[in-house]
Amino acid sequence: MSTAASRATGQNHLWSVDEHLEDILATVRPLEPIELQLLDAQGCVLVEDVTVPVSLPPFDNSSMDGYAVRVDDVAGASEEFPAVLEVVGDVAAGQADLLQVGPGQAARIMTGAPLPPGAETVVPVEWTDGGLGEGPVTAMPARSRDPEGAAGHVRVHRPAEARAHVRARGSDVKAGDRALEAGTVLGPPQIGLLAAIGRGTVRVRPRPRVVVLSTGSELVQPDEDLGSGQIYDSNSFALTAAARDAGAIAYRVGAVADDAETLRTTIEDQLVRADLMVTTGGVSVGAYDVVKEALSHVGDEDEPGSGIEFRKLAMQPGKPQGFGSIGPDHTPLLALPGNPVSSYVSFELFVRPAIRTLMGLEDVHRPRTRATLTTDRALTSPKGRRQFLRGSHSDGRVTPVGGAGSHLVAALAHADALIVVPEDVESVEPGAEVEVVLLR
Repeated sequence: MSTAASRATGQNHLWSVDEHLEDILATVRPLEPIELQLLDAQGCVLVEDVTVPVSLPPFDNSSMDGYAVRVDDVAGASEEFPAVLEVVGDVAAGQADLLQVGPGQAARIMTGAPLPPGAETVVPVEWTDGGLGEGPVTAMPARSRDPEGAAGHVRVHRPAEARAHVRARGSDVKAGDRALEAGTVLGPPQIGLLAAIGRGTVRVRPRPRVVVLSTGSELVQPDEDLGSGQIYDSNSFALTAAARDAGAIAYRVGAVADDAETLRTTIEDQLVRADLMVTTGGVSVGAYDVVKEALSHVGDEDEPGSGIEFRKLAMQPGKPQGFGSIGPDHTPLLALPGNPVSSYVSFELFVRPAIRTLMGLEDVHRPRTRATLTTDRALTSPKGRRQFLRGSHSDGRVTPVGGAGSHLVAALAHADALIVVPEDVESVEPGAEVEVVLLR
């Protein structure tokens, strides 16, 4: 699956960030389109333009509760000299048989109801006495409590221009208009529009299913007691949440102990529900790096084209990485480092674009900008290695966030950007302009 086989890399080749990402995006393909019910399509990407079959609104209708009248009948009306009109009945939303409004007449009309024949404008109820023969009212009484309100006379205290408070047919969208473009991610407003124009299903690329699992015998689930040498498993929670935030349907698997056979079995069991697999931990050069041990040789003669390649990248954090495919369907797998910051930075750089590619989006990357570095000392980076630092960004300025050791996870929670230090730069001075990847 990976195009890495075509590269003359060698065991000790140091990959650049761009090379690794290019290899991933050249391999991962958008998922095949399917037809889904509207609510099932939320978060999915349209694969075709949607046109409007019927104008919205489909008829002239009132935008206010009030009275449908003729313009001449209320011209010059005031509280001192109100226009007195005969009320010929009600026009409610959804009503099919409409009243005819003649000279000197008014129909009590509700918001969303069709403008009846003969009427030219709508007078809000607050401009009238509501048929009570007194001063201005603020609302209509409920029909169940005042069935006579649709008869008698109403006094109108203000004039109204033609088609005031009337929503014209097709004023929202017209039949034949393009409602949504291919490539649109369907959120609540888009789902509402599709329903409004009568679409019950839509053709989309489904949200990719991403399985996230962490490795390490030292990992304990939250809410359990920590033993000697143990830590809580935070990576699988962070990456599962990040995958969902990117648009995927993500499944978290409990931490797997440092045993190669157990890991292989767990991954094989999870393939049935995965369009993409993400592991964290066990990809470096230690004796207990179980992911590397378990997956380095999965691409055998029984699965042509599959295999996971473990690489060293010219980046910090996140130097050790793995990428390839596994299983009969050649499911893509990204193996990330176990350090929380390395893991999360790697997700943002590599996994998130892969998820967005599976969704069929054209722009798969986080937005980037330039910002002024605010810090009390220079940032240093090994030459030839691109560095990614957590930062707090606002108003065109960015400040590094967090330190080392136990503060790593806390630093992630307070970072909203990544500061990008190029490979050929060893030091960035305070006040310099830097590239920033915006995370929020």
